[in-house]
Amino acid sequence: MTSKPMPTSQDSQKHNTAAETDTETDNADTNLSKELSASCLTVDSLIDAQVNFMQQWLHNQAEPLAMEAWQWFGAQPLSKYITCDHLQQLMKDWLLNQPMTEVVRTDIRDILHTIIYHPVNDNVPLSELVDDAQVETLANYIGSHEQQRNILIHTLVGNETFADLLTQTLYHAINDFMESTLDKAGGVGKLMKLGRSSFEKATNRNLDEKLQTYLHRNIKDLTRKAEANAQEHLSNEEVARLMVMGWDRIKDQPISEIQTYLSDEPGNSSIDHIEASIQQSYNRLRLSPYLHSLVSASIDTWYANHQSDTMATIAASLHIDEAAMKQCSTTLLPIVYDALETPWLTAHIREMLAAFYAQPAIKEGLAFTHD
Repeated sequence: MTSKPMPTSQDSQKHNTAAETDTETDNADTNLSKELSASCLTVDSLIDAQVNFMQQWLHNQAEPLAMEAWQWFGAQPLSKYITCDHLQQLMKDWLLNQPMTEVVRTDIRDILHTIIYHPVNDNVPLSELVDDAQVETLANYIGSHEQQRNILIHTLVGNETFADLLTQTLYHAINDFMESTLDKAGGVGKLMKLGRSSFEKATNRNLDEKLQTYLHRNIKDLTRKAEANAQEHLSNEEVARLMVMGWDRIKDQPISEIQTYLSDEPGNSSIDHIEASIQQSYNRLRLSPYLHSLVSASIDTWYANHQSDTMATIAASLHIDEAAMKQCSTTLLPIVYDALETPWLTAHIREMLAAFYAQPAIKEGLAFTHD
């Protein structure tokens, strides 16, 4: 004797759902019968009863219909409904040829402000954004490429801006030292100041200017020598190690440290300036033949790779599977239910049925009374 398998909770749930659906359908049938029997059977009364039945039926079947529609759509090949020209036109007419609306720009600025100035940044280190392994990989890459390594050394050591800054720093240090020393030297200091004045009159040159010129010339020469020496003697490993050491010094600082480099004053917001600059670049590029050429080539490449794929395969590459669609359909069901109850849908169904019964062949075959 073969025993029957015990019903599972899932089976019970399916059974209950099916039973509820059958009950609701039976109720709809009963209501239809009552409506038809309670009045003289006219075309108008039949249409009203059918409208009610269709709305109730669609309400009960909305979820399975949505999943069946997705399964059918997912099985269709991309090329059956969408061509490469369609995608090209969509990207150009909808994306590239249209400027970003002010509403979207405002949202971008507000979201950036929320992210940058969120309190959580005070407790999260920079290492949360960039992993140590990523820094080491980048450092090893730059260190192992001579051109990139020389650019880095030039930026750190041979940069003229750095030389100018160092010149000014040394000049102010020497000048402050001389002024404070002369003031404390009494008569000797006054004599030295007189000598300085006589020198400037005799040479028609400002001593401060001459000192700055001397420092600038010599510091630039020193930085060039230091850069050449660094490029000659710094090994790939040493360059990589210096980069990693620099990262180690700052990686434990909170992300909110970035805020010190930004202004959040009304009328002088760094976020506003950054967003406006990005928009200016985007508006210039989106209309340029250069970007249009790249977009067209990219779409051609993508379409050539996926034109034979089904919609479900393409959706799966974006992590959209049947489970995700079921969750989505469940979320959207309240909208469907509300739509089924709207007067405009009721009017359209009634208009459709009225047109159906108004056909001569249908009218002749029915024995209903007419209003």
